[in-house]
Amino acid sequence: MHITTCYNGVEIHRADKIIYGKFLEPHLVLSTCRLAGGIRQDLEYVLNHQSCEPCNHSRNHKTAVLDPQKYREKICSPHGLDPQKCATMGTAANMHHAAFIQKTFRNLDVWAVVTGGVETNAGRVGDPASVFETEQGFERLDQPGPAKEPKPGTINIMLLIGHPLTEAALTRSIMTATEAKTAALQELAVNSRYSSGLATGTGTDQIIVAAPDRDGFRLGWAGKHGKLGELIGLAVIDGVKEALARQNSLTPRGQCCVKIHLERFGCNTNRLVAGVSKFLTPHQAEIFQNNSIGIFRDPVTVSAVAGLVHLRDKFSWQILPGSCWHEVMSNAAAQVACTISLRYDKFDWYRQSLSQRADKRDDHGFLRLSYAALALGFSDKWPEGA
Repeated sequence: MHITTCYNGVEIHRADKIIYGKFLEPHLVLSTCRLAGGIRQDLEYVLNHQSCEPCNHSRNHKTAVLDPQKYREKICSPHGLDPQKCATMGTAANMHHAAFIQKTFRNLDVWAVVTGGVETNAGRVGDPASVFETEQGFERLDQPGPAKEPKPGTINIMLLIGHPLTEAALTRSIMTATEAKTAALQELAVNSRYSSGLATGTGTDQIIVAAPDRDGFRLGWAGKHGKLGELIGLAVIDGVKEALARQNSLTPRGQCCVKIHLERFGCNTNRLVAGVSKFLTPHQAEIFQNNSIGIFRDPVTVSAVAGLVHLRDKFSWQILPGSCWHEVMSNAAAQVACTISLRYDKFDWYRQSLSQRADKRDDHGFLRLSYAALALGFSDKWPEGA
């Protein structure tokens, strides 16, 4: 099925489990693809393929990892695409959830075709690695033996630029697109699944960038100060957000939740409810448990918890000195209690009460402080007998 035509130079089609771009004129292509990757001038197609379902399904994904040549032939041939002329990306994301974003300025046209999923594989650059590549393949670092396959979850970007670029600008466009992807994840508060940090991508992200390869003037800069860089940034940010909203139902409004901001420290909904309940009487705990969803999604409470989390990050990044941890975290935790109880006149009392729990700086200690602050505010909002 023909989806659209970009700047009269690339036809975008969807067929079966693939989205592919067919070049209507020669293109210079730069990609991270295992086959036909790097800079190429001889390609006729660029392709994104759903190789498996996100959960408990990895047949095609195994072929993609162990025999990429066979994998490329398997997905190209049924559609009449020459495998040797195709740069191919694979993902667990559904092609029906792809985002098609166009940004234009004067005669400059930029398209981003994006698929994405981050629920299980989002990570922060610098997170502990799980494998080491050797001549024999990937070796697991946690224990001897063959490496486990990476968890499903990938952001694939097909970036199509309707004006010839120098090789330097083509390369720089990948940097700009990567910054844009990370900015989108930052704005969505996506958590790493491998550390207590915010995600900057997934462990298996891929990108293809293409621009017409013809004589004449070539744009030489794709950084943020140039209009090309701006268009790339806007297209990729919008594309990543739209794709994640479709694939994972991940939206800014959906991220307005206390649990979302605490989960990268080892918290889930059940642990959050149980953790807060431990600081309440049985009667208060019952009321809290029956109303926890509304409490956790209250925007003012979320803002206070997000502030508490952000301050912890500031200490982790060494922007704030450790010497003021106790005072800062006691104040921030007291603010959390105030947002639930609405008793801002008791801020000083809350701060003093919570200060005894603001000493431990590890993830467990931080969660205990958060639970205690939420419970303190709730117990004041609904005291026994109220």
